[in-house]
Amino acid sequence: MNQIALKEAPGLPAAGLARDDRQHLTFMLGQETFAIGILAIKEIIEYGQMTTVPMMPPFIRGVINLRGAVVPVVDLAVRFGAAPAAVTRRTCIIIIEFQAEGETQVAGVVVDAVNEVLEIAPADIMPPPAFGARIRTEFIKGMGKVQDKFVIILDVDKVLSDNDLALLEQAAMAPVETNDSV
Repeated sequence: MNQIALKEAPGLPAAGLARDDRQHLTFMLGQETFAIGILAIKEIIEYGQMTTVPMMPPFIRGVINLRGAVVPVVDLAVRFGAAPAAVTRRTCIIIIEFQAEGETQVAGVVVDAVNEVLEIAPADIMPPPAFGARIRTEFIKGMGKVQDKFVIILDVDKVLSDNDLALLEQAAMAPVETNDSV
């Protein structure tokens, strides 16, 4: 798998500015634009060889070997109730860190395409809508206004429920061949 270290992601300013929590990586799921704060992102890798794990829900695509670590991979589109998109040359996996039960967890999320890193001022972030969004609002940290449209900013600490985290831990315990490491 090819990888892009976060500091090399398109549109990201110099490494000294990368700690600004106003910056968000935008990506596509179907026709919708979503964003995750860059502080939660470890890296972006090309979609590649994945080991499926039996008896996992459909939104868990499998696990990858990331430099010797077993990393579960979640299909965000399926997690949000949509059909899985076909894998294209733009499909990639965003490796994220999130907090669950006081511990830092690592998972990959499959997205249709990565767009760019945008700075969204706090004044341009609206609270999540009470209704009308395609995903449950507890996943949404806010609605970022970018030019004349909104970007859905995800709360990575809440995208997965406690039950989902247990399944991710189970998937991470599955044996993975080491010949496909990144």
